[in-house]
Amino acid sequence: MPRFERRALLGSLLVATPGLFAAFALAWASWDASLRWTGVAVAVVATLLLARWQYRRVVFPLYTLSGLLEALRQGDYSLRGVQGGVLGDAIYDINALAERLQRERLEFEESSYLLGKTLAALDSAVFVFDESQRLRLLNPAAQRLLDAERHRLFGLSAAELGLASLLEGPAARLLTHVFPGRSGRFDIRHAALRSGGRGGQLLVVNDVGRVLREEERAAWQRLLRVLGHEVNNSLAPIQSMAGTLATLAARDPLPEDWREDFRGGLELIGHRAEALGRFLSSYSRLARLPPPQPRAVELSTLVAKVAKLEQRLAITVETGEPLTVEADPDQLEQALINLLHNAVEATLPAGGVRLRWRREDGRALIELEDDGPGPPPSDNLFVPFFTTKPGGSGIGLALARQIAEAHEGGVTLAARAGERGALACLWLPLPPSVAPASS
Repeated sequence: MPRFERRALLGSLLVATPGLFAAFALAWASWDASLRWTGVAVAVVATLLLARWQYRRVVFPLYTLSGLLEALRQGDYSLRGVQGGVLGDAIYDINALAERLQRERLEFEESSYLLGKTLAALDSAVFVFDESQRLRLLNPAAQRLLDAERHRLFGLSAAELGLASLLEGPAARLLTHVFPGRSGRFDIRHAALRSGGRGGQLLVVNDVGRVLREEERAAWQRLLRVLGHEVNNSLAPIQSMAGTLATLAARDPLPEDWREDFRGGLELIGHRAEALGRFLSSYSRLARLPPPQPRAVELSTLVAKVAKLEQRLAITVETGEPLTVEADPDQLEQALINLLHNAVEATLPAGGVRLRWRREDGRALIELEDDGPGPPPSDNLFVPFFTTKPGGSGIGLALARQIAEAHEGGVTLAARAGERGALACLWLPLPPSVAPASS
């Protein structure tokens, strides 16, 4: 029997002891009337005193237990009961429960703080609406997007905020929209939420235009660094040689070999000016690529034509199935010429280059395989003007990728698996009429 129940039972029996004792005494003793009433009075007083003592023993621990439970209900998890009393087991369980709730609340507060800091650091605007589409949560980016104070926004409906149309339609889409704080092109995403048995909606708005502008600015900075490096590489020797020739011309009398010095200096100036002209011409080709004019192109004919243009090495053309793509033949030919030019230069003076095409997953793949040393381990292979070859322009791969991407395709360059050499792959989407019929 638990300790509290045993003490309650024993206390109840003790309370009844005076009455029982008086009853037995009155039944067996031959007392006079005054003595009998005195005995009854003593029994009544003793019973009341013992009942009060028993009441305190039973009720006060229950008061303590009730106080602990009320503290838990009010969210105060710091109170603890003294263990070892009449309700020791119950106090132990309540103390353990209070410790667990206190630990869980601390974890919840830390998680909420981390979530708040994370939302505040996001550039994406985050809105949370309840089941009535009324705003319940937003982060600073969302506040800036709506250009209003937070307390004025809470409780407003999505329609009042001008966001109702964004909560409809596909879960993810790109659109041009005008917000009170900003306008431009945005990536809109929304999803259903559920909290406390009630529904809600999450809306996330990303400013795609700003990201693109930052990428564009970074691209311009990279381009200016490349241009500045190449121009300085040409202007520095030109300036130095021009100063040397000016100093030589100022000498009186002129040295006997002044003609050779002047001729060599002018040749150097002309060579560097020509190299700078070629570089700027290459940049102009890359920057002024016109939009493609697609039409039906048979790959077997185009690949054979490109292979015949290369005279430094015999190109092996591996025959594939007839494939027709929608592409600008001139631009596609130029892209393949650039890839083939790189493959041949990597292979010379010995080795081979193989050209083939095939169909794969609704795409037409044109592969160029060479026996050269393989591409260098770099992430900049397709960066304009990046080159590892002496005298290279660094636009061949960049131009090939630009042409392929303008046709909704792409270009990859990687080392051959398990063999020496590189594998360049240019792929283009096949028209639906060309794709194989499903079985």
